[in-house]
Amino acid sequence: MDFAVGLSSVLMLVFLFMKLPVFIAILGAAVVYFAMHTELSSAILVQRILAGSQSIPLLAIPFFVCAGVFMNYTGVTKRIISFCESIVGNIIGGIGHVTVLVATLMGGLSGSNLADAAMEAKMLVPEMRKRGFSNAFASVLVATAAIITPLIPPGIAMIIYGSIANVSIGKLFIAGIGPGLMLCVALMLLVGFVSYKRGYVNPHKVDTSPARIWTTFKGAFLPLCLPVIIIGGIRIGAFTPTEAGAVAIVYSLLLGFVYKEMRLKDIITGMKETVLTSASIMLIIGAASAFAWVLTKERVPQYFTELFINSLDSSVFFLLCVNLFLLIIGMFIEGNAAMIILVPLLAPLARHFGIDDIHFAMVVIFNFALGALSPPMGTLMFVTCSITKCPMSTFIKEAVPFYILLVVCLLLLTFVPAFSTGLVNLIY
Repeated sequence: MDFAVGLSSVLMLVFLFMKLPVFIAILGAAVVYFAMHTELSSAILVQRILAGSQSIPLLAIPFFVCAGVFMNYTGVTKRIISFCESIVGNIIGGIGHVTVLVATLMGGLSGSNLADAAMEAKMLVPEMRKRGFSNAFASVLVATAAIITPLIPPGIAMIIYGSIANVSIGKLFIAGIGPGLMLCVALMLLVGFVSYKRGYVNPHKVDTSPARIWTTFKGAFLPLCLPVIIIGGIRIGAFTPTEAGAVAIVYSLLLGFVYKEMRLKDIITGMKETVLTSASIMLIIGAASAFAWVLTKERVPQYFTELFINSLDSSVFFLLCVNLFLLIIGMFIEGNAAMIILVPLLAPLARHFGIDDIHFAMVVIFNFALGALSPPMGTLMFVTCSITKCPMSTFIKEAVPFYILLVVCLLLLTFVPAFSTGLVNLIY
């Protein structure tokens, strides 16, 4: 490694601390490297940015983003909330359990944790406050529950990881179900415990009769079929993961017409949101691809490979070091950008230590999902607090039990591969 790559890496972290947009921080680091290596043509930088954003599997990103945006205009969210409330509304901390279940079910529809966090912060936090929950606890719960979204198919993080590491995106979709459900159950247990200790009880009895469950289930049935259609279609070969995104858009439009809640102006607004969201993601991917090329040229992956192989002699120590490293990185760098830079370094190492590709992918994705909640750069924390007006210091203090729970779940996922690979092995 030469001085230029070290300086550009340090500058990238400085730019991020200065709260510059992520793609500018990463691209700026790549530009500095090229400026210090005048023998390299600037055309290479442009080519790497374009090449990084032109991978066929990445086409699925705008498709699934569009489908998720359209879902928000079809009345799906309130139907799923009603269904979840009819199941767990009368349990201690009922509305808290509803929040976790909604995040899990909506994760299979939107694919965007920030969009889900924003939606739940607007719809469910006021309701939780009405029922006695503190604003801080409600805010933390919404932000933490949104971590489930990247794990439940069709998560955008899975598409990016699969395209970088050449791992089956269809298998990653299935692998995410286990960790997503594990986190859902763990959060519901924590909500129940805290609600019992603090007396968070619903002041009004909720109708949880079989008749209401059936009625609300009928309303939520069609949206809940989407993940089944996507996974089933990919598994039987009816369409590829990229084509599944287009299927999801058509399905969301059909739901809009069935429920008669989507208008032409909603479609136009949804398309604008899709363009903005997809553009921001693709800018990050393009910039990160250019910086990843710099690291590859300087043989940084080979350097780290030799360092890990010479220093570690077991997969257990390797996984512990990777978890610690990714948790720290996730605090400062946006997850998708960090994934593009680091996966080419770490995936070959994981194979060297005999770790299953699918299992390692879910460990990496879980780490970066957790990073989105962690200060100082946690995007989920910022989005939720900006909507609920919860002070950051109060949020972080209230989040301590949630951080502990998430680390426990991460360790379970890391050292019990069945959570990731069990369903994949069963279906494939």
